[in-house]
Amino acid sequence: MRHSTREMADRAADLTAVLLASPTVESVSEVLHAYGEQPGDLGLTAEDVTAMRAVADRLREVFAAADVDEAAGLLNRLLAGVARPPRLTTHGGQAAWHLHVDGHDDAPWAEWFLASSAMALAVLLTDNQRVPGGICAAPGCGRPFVDSAGGSPQRFCSSRCATRVRVAGHRARRDAAPGGGSAGISPRGPAPARGAERTPGGGDAGIDP
Repeated sequence: MRHSTREMADRAADLTAVLLASPTVESVSEVLHAYGEQPGDLGLTAEDVTAMRAVADRLREVFAAADVDEAAGLLNRLLAGVARPPRLTTHGGQAAWHLHVDGHDDAPWAEWFLASSAMALAVLLTDNQRVPGGICAAPGCGRPFVDSAGGSPQRFCSSRCATRVRVAGHRARRDAAPGGGSAGISPRGPAPARGAERTPGGGDAGIDP
Protein backbone atom coordinates (compact mmCIF):
# COMPACT_ATOMS: atom_id res chain seq x y z
CA MET A 1 0.00 0.00 0.00
CA ARG A 2 1.31 3.43 -0.96
CA HIS A 3 0.90 6.16 1.64
CA SER A 4 1.88 9.56 0.23
CA THR A 5 -0.74 12.25 0.71
CA ARG A 6 -1.25 12.68 -3.03
CA GLU A 7 -1.64 8.95 -3.62
CA MET A 8 -4.14 8.67 -0.77
CA ALA A 9 -6.13 11.57 -2.22
CA ASP A 10 -6.00 10.07 -5.72
CA ARG A 11 -7.20 6.78 -4.24
CA ALA A 12 -10.09 8.63 -2.60
CA ALA A 13 -11.08 10.18 -5.94
CA ASP A 14 -10.83 6.89 -7.84
CA LEU A 15 -12.76 4.95 -5.22
CA THR A 16 -15.42 7.66 -5.12
CA ALA A 17 -15.79 7.48 -8.90
CA VAL A 18 -16.19 3.69 -8.87
CA LEU A 19 -18.50 3.66 -5.86
CA LEU A 20 -20.86 6.26 -7.34
CA ALA A 21 -21.21 4.32 -10.58
CA SER A 22 -22.34 0.68 -10.33
CA PRO A 23 -19.94 -0.68 -7.72
CA THR A 24 -19.22 -4.34 -7.12
CA VAL A 25 -16.84 -6.11 -4.79
CA GLU A 26 -14.65 -6.80 -7.81
CA SER A 27 -14.55 -3.21 -9.13
CA VAL A 28 -13.76 -1.75 -5.71
CA SER A 29 -11.14 -4.42 -5.05
CA GLU A 30 -9.50 -3.59 -8.38
CA VAL A 31 -8.96 0.02 -7.30
CA LEU A 32 -7.64 -1.06 -3.90
CA HIS A 33 -5.18 -3.47 -5.51
CA ALA A 34 -4.07 -0.74 -7.93
CA TYR A 35 -3.12 1.41 -4.93
CA GLY A 36 -1.08 -1.30 -3.27
CA GLU A 37 -3.37 -3.53 -1.24
CA GLN A 38 -2.06 -7.07 -1.02
CA PRO A 39 -3.04 -9.34 -3.94
CA GLY A 40 -5.82 -11.82 -3.38
CA ASP A 41 -9.04 -11.71 -1.41
CA LEU A 42 -9.33 -8.53 0.64
CA GLY A 43 -12.27 -9.76 2.67
CA LEU A 44 -14.43 -7.06 1.10
CA THR A 45 -18.15 -7.83 1.12
CA ALA A 46 -21.22 -6.45 -0.61
CA GLU A 47 -22.19 -4.83 2.70
CA ASP A 48 -18.79 -3.12 2.83
CA VAL A 49 -19.31 -1.77 -0.67
CA THR A 50 -22.73 -0.38 0.29
CA ALA A 51 -21.25 1.36 3.33
CA MET A 52 -18.34 2.71 1.26
CA ARG A 53 -20.78 4.09 -1.30
CA ALA A 54 -22.41 6.17 1.43
CA VAL A 55 -18.95 7.52 2.29
CA ALA A 56 -18.35 8.32 -1.40
CA ASP A 57 -21.49 10.48 -1.43
CA ARG A 58 -20.01 12.58 1.39
CA LEU A 59 -16.57 12.81 -0.19
CA ARG A 60 -18.06 13.95 -3.47
CA GLU A 61 -19.39 17.01 -1.66
CA VAL A 62 -15.80 17.94 -0.80
CA PHE A 63 -14.64 17.55 -4.39
CA ALA A 64 -17.62 19.64 -5.53
CA ALA A 65 -17.13 22.44 -2.97
CA ALA A 66 -17.49 25.92 -4.43
CA ASP A 67 -14.56 27.36 -2.49
CA VAL A 68 -11.91 26.51 0.08
CA ASP A 69 -14.03 27.64 3.03
CA GLU A 70 -16.84 25.26 2.08
CA ALA A 71 -14.38 22.41 1.55
CA ALA A 72 -12.73 23.04 4.92
CA GLY A 73 -16.08 23.05 6.69
CA LEU A 74 -17.09 19.76 5.07
CA LEU A 75 -13.76 18.13 5.94
CA ASN A 76 -13.97 19.36 9.54
CA ARG A 77 -17.36 17.69 9.90
CA LEU A 78 -16.09 14.44 8.37
CA LEU A 79 -13.02 14.37 10.61
CA ALA A 80 -15.05 15.22 13.71
CA GLY A 81 -17.25 12.21 13.06
CA VAL A 82 -14.62 9.60 12.19
CA ALA A 83 -11.09 10.63 13.19
CA ARG A 84 -9.44 9.06 16.22
CA PRO A 85 -6.10 9.95 17.82
CA PRO A 86 -3.41 9.63 15.14
CA ARG A 87 -1.24 6.53 15.36
CA LEU A 88 1.58 4.94 13.39
CA THR A 89 1.28 1.38 12.19
CA THR A 90 2.96 -1.20 9.97
CA HIS A 91 -0.03 -3.57 9.99
CA GLY A 92 2.03 -6.19 11.75
CA GLY A 93 5.10 -5.64 9.58
CA GLN A 94 3.22 -5.90 6.27
CA ALA A 95 3.82 -2.26 5.32
CA ALA A 96 6.12 0.66 6.02
CA TRP A 97 5.29 2.88 8.98
CA HIS A 98 2.44 5.20 8.14
CA LEU A 99 -0.23 7.30 9.80
CA HIS A 100 -3.79 6.23 10.54
CA VAL A 101 -6.66 8.18 12.06
CA ASP A 102 -9.28 5.42 12.03
CA GLY A 103 -10.13 3.39 15.12
CA HIS A 104 -7.75 0.45 14.65
CA ASP A 105 -5.94 -1.59 12.03
CA ASP A 106 -8.98 -3.82 11.54
CA ALA A 107 -11.50 -1.00 11.27
CA PRO A 108 -14.34 -1.58 8.80
CA TRP A 109 -13.55 -0.66 5.20
CA ALA A 110 -15.98 2.26 5.22
CA GLU A 111 -14.43 3.76 8.36
CA TRP A 112 -10.94 3.39 6.92
CA PHE A 113 -12.03 4.90 3.59
CA LEU A 114 -13.61 7.94 5.22
CA ALA A 115 -10.84 8.57 7.74
CA SER A 116 -7.91 8.15 5.34
CA SER A 117 -9.57 10.12 2.56
CA ALA A 118 -10.62 13.03 4.76
CA MET A 119 -7.14 13.21 6.26
CA ALA A 120 -5.42 13.25 2.85
CA LEU A 121 -7.79 15.85 1.40
CA ALA A 122 -7.41 18.01 4.50
CA VAL A 123 -3.62 17.96 4.18
CA LEU A 124 -3.83 18.96 0.51
CA LEU A 125 -6.20 21.79 1.39
CA THR A 126 -3.84 23.17 4.03
CA ASP A 127 -0.79 22.77 1.78
CA ASN A 128 -2.35 24.57 -1.19
CA GLN A 129 -5.06 26.74 0.41
CA ARG A 130 -7.58 25.71 -2.20
CA VAL A 131 -10.27 23.10 -2.74
CA PRO A 132 -8.31 19.83 -2.97
CA GLY A 133 -10.09 18.65 -6.08
CA GLY A 134 -13.07 19.05 -8.31
CA ILE A 135 -15.72 17.40 -10.45
CA CYS A 136 -14.92 17.02 -14.14
CA ALA A 137 -16.68 19.71 -16.17
CA ALA A 138 -16.84 17.61 -19.34
CA PRO A 139 -20.45 16.81 -20.32
CA GLY A 140 -21.32 13.24 -19.43
CA CYS A 141 -18.30 12.70 -17.18
CA GLY A 142 -18.66 14.15 -13.67
CA ARG A 143 -15.69 12.19 -12.33
CA PRO A 144 -14.05 13.53 -9.15
CA PHE A 145 -10.37 14.38 -9.36
CA VAL A 146 -7.55 15.71 -7.18
CA ASP A 147 -6.12 19.16 -7.88
CA SER A 148 -2.91 19.95 -6.03
CA ALA A 149 -1.13 21.90 -8.76
CA GLY A 150 -0.54 25.62 -8.76
CA GLY A 151 -2.07 28.07 -11.19
CA SER A 152 -5.69 28.15 -12.24
CA PRO A 153 -8.01 25.53 -10.71
CA GLN A 154 -8.26 22.35 -12.76
CA ARG A 155 -11.58 21.83 -14.57
CA PHE A 156 -11.23 18.35 -16.05
CA CYS A 157 -10.30 14.93 -14.70
CA SER A 158 -7.97 14.14 -17.60
CA SER A 159 -6.40 15.54 -20.75
CA ARG A 160 -8.80 13.36 -22.72
CA CYS A 161 -11.85 15.14 -21.30
CA ALA A 162 -10.20 18.55 -21.72
CA THR A 163 -9.43 17.80 -25.36
CA ARG A 164 -12.95 16.53 -26.01
CA VAL A 165 -14.49 19.73 -24.67
CA ARG A 166 -12.00 21.94 -26.52
CA VAL A 167 -12.69 20.18 -29.84
CA ALA A 168 -16.46 20.38 -29.30
CA GLY A 169 -16.18 24.09 -28.53
CA HIS A 170 -14.09 24.70 -31.64
CA ARG A 171 -16.64 22.90 -33.82
CA ALA A 172 -19.53 24.81 -32.25
CA ARG A 173 -17.84 28.18 -32.88
CA ARG A 174 -16.97 27.18 -36.44
CA ASP A 175 -20.49 26.08 -37.22
CA ALA A 176 -21.96 29.23 -35.65
CA ALA A 177 -19.74 31.55 -37.69
CA PRO A 178 -21.39 33.30 -40.69
CA GLY A 179 -21.14 30.97 -43.64
CA GLY A 180 -19.56 28.32 -41.46
CA GLY A 181 -22.02 25.55 -42.21
CA SER A 182 -21.76 22.03 -40.98
CA ALA A 183 -18.84 21.33 -43.27
CA GLY A 184 -16.96 24.48 -42.26
CA ILE A 185 -16.41 25.50 -45.94
CA SER A 186 -16.13 29.18 -46.78
CA PRO A 187 -18.11 30.13 -49.93
CA ARG A 188 -15.22 32.37 -50.99
CA GLY A 189 -12.34 30.12 -49.96
CA PRO A 190 -9.02 29.94 -51.78
CA ALA A 191 -8.83 28.47 -55.27
CA PRO A 192 -8.25 24.73 -55.39
CA ALA A 193 -4.88 23.29 -56.16
CA ARG A 194 -4.29 22.21 -59.76
CA GLY A 195 -6.35 19.14 -60.48
CA ALA A 196 -8.51 19.44 -57.36
CA GLU A 197 -12.08 18.26 -57.83
CA ARG A 198 -14.70 20.99 -57.94
CA THR A 199 -18.17 20.62 -56.53
CA PRO A 200 -21.15 21.52 -58.74
CA GLY A 201 -21.55 24.78 -56.82
CA GLY A 202 -17.95 25.77 -57.36
CA GLY A 203 -16.73 25.00 -53.82
CA ASP A 204 -13.66 22.93 -53.04
CA ALA A 205 -14.52 19.36 -52.05
CA GLY A 206 -13.15 18.41 -48.65
CA ILE A 207 -11.10 21.58 -48.19
CA ASP A 208 -11.41 23.51 -44.94
CA PRO A 209 -10.29 27.11 -45.35
